[in-house]
Amino acid sequence: MSYMPEALLNQRYKILSQIGAGGMALVFKAQDMSLGRPVAVKVLRESYTGDGEFLNRFLNEARAAANLAHPNIVTVHDFGEDQGRYYMVMEHVEGKNLKDIIRDEGPLNIDRALDYTIQICMGVGYAHRAGLVHCDLKPQNVLVTPEGRIKVTDFGIARALASIHPGEVNEIVWGSPQYFSPEQAAGEAPTPASDVYSIGVMLFEMLTGKPPFQAENPQDLSLKHLQEEPPPLSLYNPSAPDAVERIIRKVLAKEPAARYRTADQLGHILLSYKDRGAESTAGRPAAVTVKSAPMPTAPATGRTQPRPAVKPPPHPAPEEQYYGEDEEEE
Repeated sequence: MSYMPEALLNQRYKILSQIGAGGMALVFKAQDMSLGRPVAVKVLRESYTGDGEFLNRFLNEARAAANLAHPNIVTVHDFGEDQGRYYMVMEHVEGKNLKDIIRDEGPLNIDRALDYTIQICMGVGYAHRAGLVHCDLKPQNVLVTPEGRIKVTDFGIARALASIHPGEVNEIVWGSPQYFSPEQAAGEAPTPASDVYSIGVMLFEMLTGKPPFQAENPQDLSLKHLQEEPPPLSLYNPSAPDAVERIIRKVLAKEPAARYRTADQLGHILLSYKDRGAESTAGRPAAVTVKSAPMPTAPATGRTQPRPAVKPPPHPAPEEQYYGEDEEEE
């Protein structure tokens, strides 16, 4: 699929340039001729327009995000179809995605990493309160403005909490293997604690320059999330405060019940650390008590052994990212 400059969608959105590409869609900068403002237009690739599953996923993303009005979530303005081309119109965000920032500038200093993570928690926490689990949090889906404002995007596989049934198991796993939770890797039902795990992976990557688990293929990555303990943060970043390492260790727990229940709770813990951590010395902020955080209401499974290996999805979902070219995960 290609668009020449000056092309119009439904006689309203003038395509100016391509600014991103992913496995399922292309993203363009455009001009809204009716309201006179720049917008980002995400267009479903032609190869998927005849696939009901992908089309529904694309529509689901528009509907899910359109109902979320928060300064840390990319706003969806419109959804439409023009001559068989399905598109979504979003606010245009100047800046870079978090993955590119980590690659170009990582590891990030502790204050910057915590500031970004707290903002992510604010946006995702709002979605949790609205009854949605994002299910695909990763640095490519986090935009950062030149002023440092975070914008979470891509709710393409978001799940409504009301639609999630305890004990459900899925044969195909959607999401990004470097960042999804152990329960997602096992095909189990996601919860807000699944998003918390993904945020923890991103915080680890911001502070070290690399995610905690790396492998040559999605199947091996899934098994690492299921069976291996993450490496100590201090192994790659000796200057990281002990309290932050304890928080990351908690949010990367294999069992959802051992993590914080929602992104709001994780955000409050990190805010508490930022507000009171300066009072401590030697990187040991005694004011932060990780164990005191509210625990999830989901029942624990009682497992003491690592999760069993699961049959890997035969067709991993295509990777999506808002800005930047298609690329393989590291």
